[in-house]
Amino acid sequence: MSPSLTALFCLGESPGVTGRCLLPKPSLRALPSSLVPLERPVTIWCQGPPGVDLYRLEKLGSKKYEDQNFLSISAMKTSHAGRYRCSYQNGSQWSLPSDHLELVATGVFDKPSLTAHPSHVVLPGGGVTLKCQSQYGFDQFALYKEGDAGFYKRLEKQYLADFPMAPVTTAHSGTYRCYSFSNVSPYLWSSPSNPMVLTVTGKGCRPHSPSSASEALRAIPRVSTGVFTSRPLHTGAPQEPDSCLARQDHTQGNLVRICLGAVVLILLLGVVAEDWHSQRRALGPRVKPVPQLLPITQEAEGCDSGRGNLGRREVQKRKS
Repeated sequence: MSPSLTALFCLGESPGVTGRCLLPKPSLRALPSSLVPLERPVTIWCQGPPGVDLYRLEKLGSKKYEDQNFLSISAMKTSHAGRYRCSYQNGSQWSLPSDHLELVATGVFDKPSLTAHPSHVVLPGGGVTLKCQSQYGFDQFALYKEGDAGFYKRLEKQYLADFPMAPVTTAHSGTYRCYSFSNVSPYLWSSPSNPMVLTVTGKGCRPHSPSSASEALRAIPRVSTGVFTSRPLHTGAPQEPDSCLARQDHTQGNLVRICLGAVVLILLLGVVAEDWHSQRRALGPRVKPVPQLLPITQEAEGCDSGRGNLGRREVQKRKS
């Protein structure tokens, strides 16, 4: 590095060390991701300006470091999880340390479940709560949305964490997963939950739409901050949809009343039908059959006419 460029970077002095300027901090990242499943490879890279004399990459709390700008891990173990940082040296001058990189081992515990309440399909301006539930007594949960740069952590009760979102916009649509872990071992996480697709669609009460999903979820701090809160996720937009929410509540109330009316009508029809059947059973034995006269057949008429002819013949014989 040229002296003039070094002079531009050396704007201050190291705390407690006079006469020694500080070079700008390098960047530190993990590829392909800082969330690494067990037994999967990962590489940590430290990037400084061109012409660096020496890099130092260290894992905090372990007193171990590498004098190089990368650390290649062929198979992730729980012992690799933790916080890393790096710095570089030019001549006798050291740079500021990089931001901490939190390398997390996933798959250490069974995956939690992720559900959306009341539904995974939401109207714009409405509200939804994503619930992450674990079978273990964990007190830490992290929510991840595909396409976002980071995670959203929450300190909650054991077994369950709620991630409320209200009012929602189309920026909230996407695929979500969650993790669970313990504050005792903050870098040993469970496997990710099954993906849950949240859909914001339809005509609803649309508040001001943020420019990205990251802005829409910015109320929850990122995983890199190491800070846990229980604040709800929101868009930061003006809370103007009070009338919209009132209309939604009114619609839900109408649906409830319609359902109750249908149930009452069905019950009344059942009572009427039962009364009608009981009346029919009561009137049935009172109906008596009407006797009918048998018709006279031709054979009977023939017999009667034959008896008349015989009688006349006998009378004629006696006269003669």
